[in-house]
Amino acid sequence: MLAGDFTLTTSSQMELIGISGKIGDIISKNSISSGICYLFNPHTTAGLTINEGADPDVCDDIIKGLLHIVPSNLNYKHLEGNSPAHLMSSLVGSSLVINIEGDTLQLGTWQKIFFCEFDGPRTRKVYWKIVT
Repeated sequence: MLAGDFTLTTSSQMELIGISGKIGDIISKNSISSGICYLFNPHTTAGLTINEGADPDVCDDIIKGLLHIVPSNLNYKHLEGNSPAHLMSSLVGSSLVINIEGDTLQLGTWQKIFFCEFDGPRTRKVYWKIVT
């Protein structure tokens, strides 16, 4: 079993940042040929998801859809002003599990792993664990 973390810096209030390459580098660097990769985001206003990574418009559409689902003007009680980010984080989720086989994440043809920022810009951390 291997474990660690990495830091990323977001540049917008809301954005999806591809992290598949970073995870792939960890797998390659540690010569992992088969196993399970666990990813965990310890932030309450960010998430992790797997979705299409070929067309950047998909990420924009995901954000647009979440903004439609979670309105900013619901008279939230949480006074920090980031209640929509907390709700979006709950909708998207904070962890992922991906199979590794043949030194490769077992993602679909168009799939990529994304860190989802809903309350940026910020410096964020992602924890990873690989069980072989």
